[in-house]
Amino acid sequence: MSDGKKRIRKTAFSAGSAVLVLLIVVLVNTLLARTTLRWDATEDNLYSLSDGTRTILADMDQDVVIKVFYSKHVPTVPSHIKTFAQRVIDFLSEYEHYGKGRIKVEIYDPKPDSEEEEWAIKYGMKGVSLPSGDPVYLGLVALSADQEAAMPFIDPTQETRLEYDLTRLIARVQTAERMKIAVFSGLPVFGSAPNMMMGGPRQGQAPWFFIQELKKTYDLIQVQAAADTIDPAAKLLILFHPKTMSDKLAFAVDQYILGGGNAIVFADPLSLMDDPRMGPEGSIPDKLFKAWGISMPTGKAVADYTFATRLRNRENQVENNPMWLSVQADGFNGDDLITANLESMLLPVGGAIDILPDGPCTIEPLIHSSPNNELVDAFSHNQDVSALRRQFKPSGTARNLAVRISGTFKTAFPDGRPGPPEGTAEETPQTDPGAPVLKTGKSPSVVVVVADSDLLYDGYYLSQQNFLGFNISNVFNDNLNFMLNSCEMLTGNPALIGIRSRGTFERPFTRVQALERKAQDRWLDQEQALERQVEATNEKLHMLEQQKDASQRAILSEEQEQEIARFQEEKLKINKELKVVRRNLRAEIEQLGTMVKFINIFLVPILIAMGGIIFAITRKRKA
Repeated sequence: MSDGKKRIRKTAFSAGSAVLVLLIVVLVNTLLARTTLRWDATEDNLYSLSDGTRTILADMDQDVVIKVFYSKHVPTVPSHIKTFAQRVIDFLSEYEHYGKGRIKVEIYDPKPDSEEEEWAIKYGMKGVSLPSGDPVYLGLVALSADQEAAMPFIDPTQETRLEYDLTRLIARVQTAERMKIAVFSGLPVFGSAPNMMMGGPRQGQAPWFFIQELKKTYDLIQVQAAADTIDPAAKLLILFHPKTMSDKLAFAVDQYILGGGNAIVFADPLSLMDDPRMGPEGSIPDKLFKAWGISMPTGKAVADYTFATRLRNRENQVENNPMWLSVQADGFNGDDLITANLESMLLPVGGAIDILPDGPCTIEPLIHSSPNNELVDAFSHNQDVSALRRQFKPSGTARNLAVRISGTFKTAFPDGRPGPPEGTAEETPQTDPGAPVLKTGKSPSVVVVVADSDLLYDGYYLSQQNFLGFNISNVFNDNLNFMLNSCEMLTGNPALIGIRSRGTFERPFTRVQALERKAQDRWLDQEQALERQVEATNEKLHMLEQQKDASQRAILSEEQEQEIARFQEEKLKINKELKVVRRNLRAEIEQLGTMVKFINIFLVPILIAMGGIIFAITRKRKA
């Protein structure tokens, strides 16, 4: 065969191969386009449906239609919104897949003056105006039978909660009846209306965020301070900083629990959110607690240097405050569904819960401090942290910050219904005075007690900002999750718990934190040793002073001079040691940081270079 024919055959073979490869690529692409293949590479499988969602989808009684309104036609939509919207649509396809025909997802592009835009407005979608003036919709509504629930705007910053919000929406439209929760609070958690004060109009306050979240799922019954009964229709009772709870209301709480009701109690040795004009007392219902088998020391708070929070002091310097407890994963009960997947909580000036012997119920810790804690006066939170640190003596035993009490309760009022306070007239009871008084629980109940109430103040677990006219809330710890987990666990709907608690808020450098704690402990020991040295020297100087006669009082004796000189020398020595400890701490942290930077910057290029060298050597040997 001539060389020309060979070249023609070779060229034809190459061209045919290229066409064949192109056909294969087109065919594979066509097949894959009709197939839903997805690989969720996130550590927590954030983009796959959880077992809780699958359980709820499997138990659905009614078919659900989800209408998504997204302004896809607007070219000026920010790229991150476009990407997020596509992820939402992709994620909804997972619901459609696992719904097995019972969930249908419809996508609408509400163009101006279109029927789709009219539908969006009808279902309460909220369009936002971009700087270009284009209105943009990104919301959805779930429809089932005669029920309807909407997300007017899907918050891109809350993507880790997306599955929880979607699943909760589907669960809500499954039934026309919503569970009721009774709430009694000593703080204005329900907000307040504008009021005219002597100094001018006072602006009203919005309900706290956790109340707004509860209202999305439950009907809330606000219990008044004058009440003497708890609505039996309430599936759960929440006592929030019950500082103003009267005896008759406490009796109503007692009877509600003995009747089989569940409760969550947020008691506080000192509330930072309370009006200081209302007095310094905390909100510990001692009588009920004693009957339940627990107690909380009055006016005492937990100081814990292992869970200390970095705060700015009055001099604008950052320091570790041990009374603001940033509880990490090792402070949660990993075996309880309420706390199993929590990562961090902030408890500002929280108390300690002691378990009394021979209590009638089973008590399990949910949140606890580290052994590196001490019970201090709650008002010490106003004290200089350095003074608190000098006096700090770790107890060596972890303290309970939240517990779960379960079993058949006994009454806290063995003498029956309490009478009116002395000097007041008998009021007309709201309940039947002849109604039987329970002494022992009719059925087992569960009560969750938390030794803090400030943890649910908005500023302690979420930040809010305005995004295109919407208030965007960014939750940065698990305070709200703990509250919602407890509510859903005690109202008998635990499937949502495993959904909400997914995802990671942050991934701290635990190794760095451990180094800081270790060095801090050593520094604390040295500082306290210095303080003890100062006290001992001052005491000795005082004794020498007492031993002198009146004519020598103004003159330092030789022993005093020697003692002062020895003390100054010892102080100088200890200060040098403290500097060495702090220098070593910084050196260890800087060394660790240098190693992390080296790995981040050079590891991948080095691996690629090594791979290239090995490949070149292998090819050379084969040649």
